Amino acid sequence: MNSRQHLTNKQREQLHQALLEYLKGSGFTKTYEALLEESHVDPDPKSDGLLEKKWTSVIRLQKKIMELEDKNKALEEELNAGGGRAKKKGDGDDLPRPPARHTLSGHRSNINAVRFHPVFSQLATASEDATIKLWDYDSGELEKTLKGHTLAVQDIAFDHTAKFLASCSADLSIKLWDMQSHKCVKTMHGHDHNVSSITFTPSGDMLISASRDKTVKFWEVATGYCVRTLNAHEEWVKRVIINDEGTMLATCSYDQTIKLWNFNTKGEALHTLRGHEHVIECIAFSPPSTPILGGDETNDTGGAGAKKPRASAGAGAGQPGRGSGAYIASGSRDKLIKIWDTATGQCVVTLVGHDNWVRGVMFHPNGKYLMSVSDDKSICIWDLKQQRCIKTISDAHPHFVACLDYNKRFPLLATGGVDATIKVWESR
Repeated sequence: MNSRQHLTNKQREQLHQALLEYLKGSGFTKTYEALLEESHVDPDPKSDGLLEKKWTSVIRLQKKIMELEDKNKALEEELNAGGGRAKKKGDGDDLPRPPARHTLSGHRSNINAVRFHPVFSQLATASEDATIKLWDYDSGELEKTLKGHTLAVQDIAFDHTAKFLASCSADLSIKLWDMQSHKCVKTMHGHDHNVSSITFTPSGDMLISASRDKTVKFWEVATGYCVRTLNAHEEWVKRVIINDEGTMLATCSYDQTIKLWNFNTKGEALHTLRGHEHVIECIAFSPPSTPILGGDETNDTGGAGAKKPRASAGAGAGQPGRGSGAYIASGSRDKLIKIWDTATGQCVVTLVGHDNWVRGVMFHPNGKYLMSVSDDKSICIWDLKQQRCIKTISDAHPHFVACLDYNKRFPLLATGGVDATIKVWESR
């Protein structure tokens, strides 16, 4: 038979052994004895359950193939119709819309971070349950659970090549995971308290961490050594981020300030930004495409802030030659979102609309919008030019919404909640 040509002798033997174990376990005694006599193979207890596992894998792969074929067909139809989605994606105005495409369940506690894989259709999530999970965001299926931390995983980050995933935890450690083997290849110690934030430099050769011990540390990826420590704030450092060019850092803290740093600094911050009246939970740098912001920032909801001190403060933002990080957005427990000019350290926009702590902020890749999530259970989309909320997804989660990430390759938003679920929202 032709089908026999596709199997090696070893594979054929393993198939017969799996069949034997299945028949035996299912009570097909006569068929089992007949196959045992004709196949001339010895039963292997290790093959018990193997046939069922292979069968379910085939079904899962068939489903994946069908989904990809449907997606491919839809893309072909859109292209034949004159561009369709490809054109819309190029315009960059896709915004998240309900209902959620997937609700991912599997974690046993709060979700602290969500991160899209830079290359593949994979989403990484970190939880208070001390695990990291990897999901296929196309199918919504769980692919892998990474275990190694002993307390809550506070943050995660991919390097730009997606070779590594870094994680930090309340167990005071930072771990580096190989994304091919899914094994922990390095564990770094040095912080004296909860490690709350982690990020790679754009080059991928260094990690930067922030901690409740009030410091920011720089780590060599190759060696795992800490090469520099900044005594950054007077209280817990909640977040550390770096701009796309790798030239500027920002940190935010329980001390209600944001600090901007030259990447190579060993001393003082470039600017200390003050204006929030409670703990600052989150920060995000603007993309190069962000329009010039400033002027009288009074918005539709009655929020107001400082006027831009001079016309040149945001000059070049959204224009060729100006990189990322012309502005930084911050979200606070005071329920406000503020946007600051990083050149001057001045607040140029205050956004009012959330009814509870703001837990996550992120600029849309096109630079026109800001996305935010809050303990009021909502997702808000803000038009930066109009300085107002243009879309609200209320009750996005049944409990506090704790984190978000936007996929720059495909228009998808992921959110994580205190309800221990992750939701993937399609933008259109």
